[in-house]
Amino acid sequence: MYVRDAKNREEVWLLDHIEAMGLDETAFRSRDYVVAVDETSGAKAGFGRIRIHKTDDRELCELTSIGVLESWRRQGVGAHVVERLVEHARDQGFEAVFALTSATDYLSQFGFRPVESSDLPEKLRERLASKREGVDPDAVAMALDVDEFSMPDRLRERFKRAQPHEDEPEPEESAEDFGIDPSDATYKYDTGS
Repeated sequence: MYVRDAKNREEVWLLDHIEAMGLDETAFRSRDYVVAVDETSGAKAGFGRIRIHKTDDRELCELTSIGVLESWRRQGVGAHVVERLVEHARDQGFEAVFALTSATDYLSQFGFRPVESSDLPEKLRERLASKREGVDPDAVAMALDVDEFSMPDRLRERFKRAQPHEDEPEPEESAEDFGIDPSDATYKYDTGS
C-alpha cells in the first residue's frame, strides 16, 4: 500500500467517490489530490486533497475531501493520505495546514487542534460557513503546525498489512420486499400452466 499523486485519468473515479461519500468537490482539480493504492492489486483505497486559498497578504493551505472506500476503512489508509497531504504542504512552504470538518477526533490523533472561527483568516471563515451550509453542517476549524504532525504507530502498522474487507453479499430480493404477496399475485406473462 502506498500514497501517490493523483493522475488526470483518475478524475472520473475521484468525482464518483467524492459524490458517493458526500464530500466537498468545490473547485475540483485532480492534480490537487493524492490517492492511496494497493501495490499488489492496483486497487485504489482512498484519497484527499490540498486546497490553497489566496488572501491579500498570504496563502492558506486546507486539507479537504479526504475519503476512504468502505472496504479499506480502519486500516490506516486515511492516516497515510493525511500524512502525504501534510508532506506536500510542507514541501510547498506552508508552516500550518487547516481542516474544516466534523471529524475532529480523527484529526486530533495527528496533532490537529481546534481553532475558534473568530481566529480564522476571513477566507477560511467564509469557507467554513460554506461547508456548514453544504456538505458538513457540524464542521469546525482545526489547524496543525506541519512539523508537529505525528502518525500513531498502530496506524502505520495497519497500513502495512491493509487488505480490502470482503463485501457482504447482497441479500436476495423477494416478492415480499416489493409488497407483493406471491400466493395471490398474478403476473403479466403468467401462462397459467
